[in-house]
Amino acid sequence: MLHAVILAGGSGTRLWPLSRAGKPKFLHPLTGTAQTLLQATASRLSAVSPVTDTLVVTGTAHAAAVARQLPDLPESNIIVEPSPRDSCAAIGLAAALIARRDPQAIMGSFASDHLVRHSARLTEVLAQAVAGAQRGLLMTIGIVPTHPETGYGYLQCGETIDGPIQRVAQFKEKPSAEVAAVYVNSGGYYWNAGMFVWRVDVFLGELRRQEPALYEGLTAIAAAWDDDAARERALSDIWPDLKKISVDYAVMEGAAAAGAVATVAGDFGWTDVGDFQTLGDVLPADEDGNVVVGQDKGDVLLTDTSGSVIVPQSGRLVAMLGMRDVIVVDTPDAVLVCPRDRAQDVKKLVDELKERGDTRI
Repeated sequence: MLHAVILAGGSGTRLWPLSRAGKPKFLHPLTGTAQTLLQATASRLSAVSPVTDTLVVTGTAHAAAVARQLPDLPESNIIVEPSPRDSCAAIGLAAALIARRDPQAIMGSFASDHLVRHSARLTEVLAQAVAGAQRGLLMTIGIVPTHPETGYGYLQCGETIDGPIQRVAQFKEKPSAEVAAVYVNSGGYYWNAGMFVWRVDVFLGELRRQEPALYEGLTAIAAAWDDDAARERALSDIWPDLKKISVDYAVMEGAAAAGAVATVAGDFGWTDVGDFQTLGDVLPADEDGNVVVGQDKGDVLLTDTSGSVIVPQSGRLVAMLGMRDVIVVDTPDAVLVCPRDRAQDVKKLVDELKERGDTRI
């Protein structure tokens, strides 16, 4: 159906100290099964993209781990970024490489660290998105909101184009609680999940129109890709100077203003695993509402404890008595304890560690 591109980057700072720069969240089994987030993503996309047509874009520090976790993925399908340049460079390079083989190929871009509970329904929605992409539209999957979420961006929908395909009038930044409630109650907004489907020639045309220097740099790198020495020279000479910008800002917002972006509604149990509070909401809990993350549940002793999220990673016993709605993450070199309602603030600890020059991030 399409060429799947999986973006495997970022460090997941709100999931510290479990997620680290050297082993970010997509490499961890946070799905309620033995699969890591990356493996689960590749598995569900196998229904729409054969492994030979699936690309993973990742950094140099994680390329070996990606290869180990996805042993069936051809080595040449792992695109290694020399340094992070945000999502547009990653997606644009993948699009340029696909276009060299098939200029009108359909490409889908997906994060490696999201949860999807209903894979079959995702497949149906992607088929709808592909139909829109074949018409020359830049398609994005809009998640039907279940509550006024302030941690996600939103898509404001315009008129219906055909069947389930609706035009996207505008991309909206993460709102306040009051604005999020207005969005959800109106019925005309979806969560922006960062899932995109388009013809690569259409996307690259928009990239060239809006960010010509970035387009020229990425296509020059792609042109050198099949020669090892030439590829390394191009990456060394061009990549560090590429504009660091997200695909939303670089392409999608401007394309939406020109009427070129559309969406289909997704209701397949999507979750962005952004923090421990979210993990506690989506993973199976015991009768007291406690969630123990990981496969080894023998490292935890809970007495008169409820509504808590526990991540045992050190091999030590984690014993909790009389606790309510807390997060405890125990790793070999760091322990996190905080209330569940402060889960979004864990990033502040990582920022402070960076300021101190601490390497435990």
